[in-house]
Amino acid sequence: MTPALRRLLPLPAGPTTIAEAFGAERRPQPDRPWVGLTMIASLDGAVVVDGSSGGLGNPNDRELLLTMRDLADVIVVGAGTAHGEGYGPPRKPGQRIGVVSNSGKVDLTSRLFTSGAGFVIAPASAPIDDGRCDTLRAGADKVDLRLALATIDAIVPGVRHVQAEGGPTLNAGLLADDLIDELDLTLSPRMVAGDGPRLTSHGAHVDAGFTIAHLLVDDESFMFGRWLRARP
Repeated sequence: MTPALRRLLPLPAGPTTIAEAFGAERRPQPDRPWVGLTMIASLDGAVVVDGSSGGLGNPNDRELLLTMRDLADVIVVGAGTAHGEGYGPPRKPGQRIGVVSNSGKVDLTSRLFTSGAGFVIAPASAPIDDGRCDTLRAGADKVDLRLALATIDAIVPGVRHVQAEGGPTLNAGLLADDLIDELDLTLSPRMVAGDGPRLTSHGAHVDAGFTIAHLLVDDESFMFGRWLRARP
C-alpha cells in the first residue's frame, strides 16, 4: 500500500499526490532544455545503500522517479550509475537515455543499448565505435556538459525537458556549470554510516542557491521537495 501524502508547503496544507505536486509545466532555457535532477538521500546525506539508491526509498519515492521520467523528453545518467542500477529501456515509448562517460567505457551489449533507447555522451577522445550506437560528442578529453545539453537535439529533436539521475560526479558537473534548474529530492528517514557518496562528489566548490516550490511528507516520514534554482 502506498503511504498517504500531505502537502506542507505551499499553504494551505492538505492531501496531495505525486502527480499533482510535481506535474508543473517546465519550459526550456533559451540555449538548452530545462534540466531537473531527481535524487534520494538519507538524513545524513548518503545516496546509496550497498551500492544502490533503491534501498533508501519507498513506494512514493519510486512513484516520484517514474513520474519525473514520464514528464521528461530525455534522461541523462552517469555510466557508473547506469551500470550499477541496471538501467534498461524506459517505460515511456520512444524515450532516450543518454549515458555520460569521459572514458567511453560503456557496455553497449546491455539491454539499454540493444533496445535502441540508450545513447552515449562522450568527449572526442573517448574510444567508442560510433557505428554501434548513437553518440553525442561534446568536449575534447572531458564531457562538456553545457555543450552536450545545447546540442542534445541532434540525437533527440525537440528536447525541452532533460531528467538527470546522477551519480554524484555527474551531479557535481551539472552544478558546477549551473545547469541544474530543478532539484527533486526525496529525504529518506534513515541515517547511513560509512563513507559512501553524497549528492555531489568530485566537483569544484560551488555555492548555488535554490528556492522551495513545494514540500510533501508521507505517513512513513519520507519528505519530497521540489527546489528551483534561484537566478537573477
